[in-house]
Amino acid sequence: MLAICGPNGAGKSTLLRGIIGQLRPLGGRIERGGLDARDIAYLPQGSQVDRSFPISVYDMVCMGLWRRSGLFGGIGRADRPKVAEAIAAVGLEGFEGRPIGTLSGGQMQRTLFARLLLQDARLILLDEPFTALDAKTISDLLDLVRRWHGERRTVLAVLHDFDLVRAHFPQTLLLARAPVAWGATAEALAPENLLKARRMGEAWYETADPCAA
Repeated sequence: MLAICGPNGAGKSTLLRGIIGQLRPLGGRIERGGLDARDIAYLPQGSQVDRSFPISVYDMVCMGLWRRSGLFGGIGRADRPKVAEAIAAVGLEGFEGRPIGTLSGGQMQRTLFARLLLQDARLILLDEPFTALDAKTISDLLDLVRRWHGERRTVLAVLHDFDLVRAHFPQTLLLARAPVAWGATAEALAPENLLKARRMGEAWYETADPCAA
């Protein structure tokens, strides 16, 4: 379980998008340890999810089975218990037929976590997964993150809440357009490193071209 922290514009989301192949690095290369796209699950920021798409909770969760069925394949009878189990795991029993556009923010995030459960990925990337959620939803979703960790899956999460990071994530990467610190969370988020990250971020904004900032 690795938290990725840093000031706004530090490159946190860009790093995740590079790992999944949405962005290509300007220099160097990204090593994925032999993983291909089917081994990686990605949860983007909530603002990047189209809530107006006419799809139910059940169908959204079923999209987590694309590795087996293909994007346009049907869900077989043998898969239905797995879908039901994933929906139950996030506490959304009874919401299966609800259009996603009618869900609250917390209910939508639970739906997306249920989809992640079905993807059965070895590497799970979460971009600000707990932003603007109530305490109960955060606690429930953290239980799933710990479950993945217990199953020896790798979880990388972009987070802004340092208290949450210190309480639940043993390892942290601190970014500010470049790595500032990486390792045990207590050391990576030491005051001197946070100050360095803030100054690096401020310096970049002061010197960057207008289009870059």
